Amino acid sequence: MNLPLSEYGFGAAPIGNLFTAVSDAEAAAAVDAAYDAGFRLFDTAPHYGLGLSERRLGAALAGRPRASYTLSTKVGRLLVPSDADGGASGARGSTGRDDQGFDVPADLRRVWDFSRDGVRRSLEESLARLGLDTVDIVLIHDPDDHWEQAVSQAYPALAELRDQGVVKAVGVGMNQAGMLARFVRETDVDMVMLAGRYTLVDQSGAEELLPLCRERGVSVLAAGVFNSGLLATHDPSGTYDYAPAPEPLLARARRIAAVCERHGVTLPQAALAFPLRHPAVASVVVGARSAGEVARNAALVARPIPGDLWADLAAEGLIPG
Repeated sequence: MNLPLSEYGFGAAPIGNLFTAVSDAEAAAAVDAAYDAGFRLFDTAPHYGLGLSERRLGAALAGRPRASYTLSTKVGRLLVPSDADGGASGARGSTGRDDQGFDVPADLRRVWDFSRDGVRRSLEESLARLGLDTVDIVLIHDPDDHWEQAVSQAYPALAELRDQGVVKAVGVGMNQAGMLARFVRETDVDMVMLAGRYTLVDQSGAEELLPLCRERGVSVLAAGVFNSGLLATHDPSGTYDYAPAPEPLLARARRIAAVCERHGVTLPQAALAFPLRHPAVASVVVGARSAGEVARNAALVARPIPGDLWADLAAEGLIPG
């Protein structure tokens, strides 16, 4: 795969109104700020805001030279009218709002579909929402309960599109390392997106997946590096993987923060830098809902981190040596 990836990418779930709504203008400003800061990888999915993220991202990038950025979207959830028949992976809530974490009307719902036809239809609909003829990367999204269909139909469909030059790279994006490792072993994916499993407090992805990716030449996109909030501030608090953070994890994060402080580094600064220390990791994808959040992240990644920090964290048993 010869696809340029910036060290840091823009995750577009927040501009799909993840948890709270943002305006079209705020979303566009966030994308503009990311581009101006040098982020050249932009990642989205139909799941994010029932297509809102794709529409907003495409509109914000419309004036940029197409060759100047890399765009990733995902397949596995088709969006259908809420009153259509079929099994949903996210149905309308009692308030008429989406019940999958996005503050959007539930006029559509998600239907799991990793079939060949479903994948091609999903990509076609994504391109329409993005206002583009092509995307660079397509990832199979969250196939945790759909391994057989994903590996026997979704992956071959994407590999065929790659062979035809319709997309440049194909892969899988998940919140777990085990099935990603299986995809790397059993298919010819170009990359994987690993969310939350190679961070300052969770390095489970390093046990098998990351060494395997390095051996096979598969690029890793590290996402969820704040573990949904635990590592997003220098005083660890809030959520871990979208649930209240357990006390042992909070205590560990506070120990990491204390070591960081001795080196003049903040916890979120270290959280953003940590994944790129592994040679298999090509890019860190960070979500942002505003230009201010992008500016904060850009400032954090621009600050140098003393090499002794990692040695001290390892010496205290807080990260692998």
